[in-house]
Amino acid sequence: MLTLYGYPRSRSLRVSWLLEELGLDWQYHLVNLQQGEQKTTDYLQHNVEGKVPTLIDNDLTLCESTAICLYLAERYGPHWLPHQSLQQQARHHQWISFIITELEQPLWNIGKHRYALPEPIRLPEMQAVASWEFKKAINVASHWLPESDYLFGNLPTVADLILTHTLNWATAFKQKLPANIEKYRLFVSQRPALMRALLKEQQALPT
Repeated sequence: MLTLYGYPRSRSLRVSWLLEELGLDWQYHLVNLQQGEQKTTDYLQHNVEGKVPTLIDNDLTLCESTAICLYLAERYGPHWLPHQSLQQQARHHQWISFIITELEQPLWNIGKHRYALPEPIRLPEMQAVASWEFKKAINVASHWLPESDYLFGNLPTVADLILTHTLNWATAFKQKLPANIEKYRLFVSQRPALMRALLKEQQALPT
């Protein structure tokens, strides 16, 4: 049994989405960030960072959403990684690196300085700075985006899930997306596995 520790719509959604795509038997363990459960002694034994997600697969405990997704694909769903050529594999890794360093980073700065950091050290000026950084990065993504349904043809890869999740964060933070990026985001977001993952996360919340 695979166990995912997470919180709804956080980075753990990338993992729950892929788990649903792979059709694996897994359980969701809510870490209620609103109640500080990520800082408890029990949870810190799994993830010393005090963050989500954390995946437990038998004797393996793994943190960092991208690393978890790549592990799941390599072990349980190699069709979620491009294998046609070394060049495609390299471009896939380039996309993932770009997403988490150039696209996600300014979005997370928006979130940190809006609600995540202690209020005394939040900087209102970071909203404009981060939006400028995101606009620069999303224009690069728009230039790179192929005309195919997904980043590597007609089948999705791990990079598609991570990119779409990040783009959904962008829309939640009211960042404007180029037309081709928005079309891509809406298309990939319609995958039934994402709907199932969202529902499973939502059902874990206390009523």
